[in-house]
Amino acid sequence: MELRVLGCSGGIGEQLRTTTLLLNKNILIDAGTGVGDLTLDEMEKIHHVFITHSHLDHIAGLPLLIDSIFERIKSPVTIHAQPETIKAVKEHIFNNVIWPDFTVLPTKDKPVIRFEIMKPGELFAVNENSNLQMVKVKHVVPAVGYVVQTPEHILAFSGDTTTNDHFWEEMNKLPRLDYLIVEAAFTNQDYELSRRAGHYCPDTLAEDIKKLQHQPHVYLSHHKPGAEKTIFAECGQAIRTHKVTSLVGGQRITL
Repeated sequence: MELRVLGCSGGIGEQLRTTTLLLNKNILIDAGTGVGDLTLDEMEKIHHVFITHSHLDHIAGLPLLIDSIFERIKSPVTIHAQPETIKAVKEHIFNNVIWPDFTVLPTKDKPVIRFEIMKPGELFAVNENSNLQMVKVKHVVPAVGYVVQTPEHILAFSGDTTTNDHFWEEMNKLPRLDYLIVEAAFTNQDYELSRRAGHYCPDTLAEDIKKLQHQPHVYLSHHKPGAEKTIFAECGQAIRTHKVTSLVGGQRITL
């Protein structure tokens, strides 16, 4: 199994795409602007989308994805998320004002998308040997991360979060943790802004990662455009207990 990074930036710009992870060729974790780098044939293979939260940088590609494959798919794409996230996406995106309501198109009996409520702690079987689990995190809107477990590796993705205990407690319950994708959105200079926005800066991430009992390879994501080098340097100075590198678009992680 492979995780392909289509987007991992906290904004857009040349060669920058917002959060979009492709798992096993048919599952998206978030659907930011990185969706646009898929071919139509690749889009057509997507059967499930797992959303971390309702912010635009994590769902911006979703309505355009559905519209692009509207006539190509024979079964609906299932969108998995918390109830609050589904409510926001229905009311503010697929509302026949911003975008068509694809839950009733082309017909109510045969829609192109369907929503399925998922709650923290629940598991989704990716295949007979692997699963994906939703994990609660702390953000300014209801938000989650996900854990992908295969027979060979375990990977966790924090989504957008700030200082909390629950995510790290759930990580410590895992039998091991090989890869951790965790956000670091702001520089330390913007500590107050990061706190108000519900994100990590290098110093707050460094404090929280001390709670982790595993030794995964840590990939940093969600840097604000233009601040990437500073954030990475500050994380390198602050985090001494784990190997840390920056996640980049186009990267592939074998699971």
